[in-house]
Amino acid sequence: MIERRMNKNHNSSSNKNTFWIYGLHAVRTALLNEERQCHKMIYLQESQLKEVDSSKKPHLSIEKVERQKFDTLFPGGAVHQGIALLVTIFEEKGNEIFEQMDDPSCVVITLDQITDPHNLGAILRSAAAFGAKALIVPDRNTPDENSPLVAKIASGALECVPIIRVTNLARALEKMKDYGFWHVGLDEQGTTLLPELKLTGKTNIILGAEGEGLRRLTQENCDFLVRLPTNPLFTTLNVSNAAAISLYECVRNKPTS
Repeated sequence: MIERRMNKNHNSSSNKNTFWIYGLHAVRTALLNEERQCHKMIYLQESQLKEVDSSKKPHLSIEKVERQKFDTLFPGGAVHQGIALLVTIFEEKGNEIFEQMDDPSCVVITLDQITDPHNLGAILRSAAAFGAKALIVPDRNTPDENSPLVAKIASGALECVPIIRVTNLARALEKMKDYGFWHVGLDEQGTTLLPELKLTGKTNIILGAEGEGLRRLTQENCDFLVRLPTNPLFTTLNVSNAAAISLYECVRNKPTS
C-alpha cells in the first residue's frame, strides 16, 4: 500500500485542520468547489466581494474587516488582493485514487524533495492546466500544501489536483507500477529526449530537487531517464518550468478522447 502521512498542518488558525486561502483566483475556485468546506470569508472592500460567488456556500460567514486586522493574518508582502477564505484541509488521499484512474493514458507527476513552496504552487498550477490526475510528494522535505502561500501561487489549482503524500517515495513508486504506470524521470544526463519517448500508457513524470536532481533510489525506480531538448550551452531550468514543459509534452502525445 502507498502510505498515508499523519496530518501536520502548520498555520495561524486555532484549528489545525483549517487554513486561510487568499487572493481572488484561489478564493473564487475554493468557493465553487463542492468538496471544499469553507467557514469564513473576510474582505476589505465591496468591490472585492462582488468578484466571487459564494452561493454554493450558504452557511458561509462573511465579514468586512479593517486592513490592520486583515494584514495580521498573513506575512508582510502577501498579495492577498483584499480577500481571504478560511477552509478545511482536504482528507488525505491514498491508493484509492489510483484505483479510480481507469484512463490508460492518464498522467500524474511526482516531486522528489522539492522544498520551495513557490515551486510547489507553480507546479500545481501547471498540473491543473494540463490535466494531471494527481501529484505525489514525499512527506519529508516537501512544503505543506495547506498554506496560504502555496494556495495563492497555485491560483486555484489546489482545488483541482489531488495530492498524495507518502512516507517512502521509492516504495510508493514500486507500488504504482502495479497500477500500470511508467515512471519517467527528468535528468540532465538522460540519454533520451522527452519528445522522442512518445509513451502512450499511464505516465508518471518525476522531477527532482534543483541542483541535486533525483535521488538514487528514485532513479532506480524510473523506467526511463530523459532530458529536455534545451540549449547544450544552457541546460538549467527552474523545476516548475521543467514540470510545465514535461506535462505539455506528455499530454501532446496522448491520444485524444
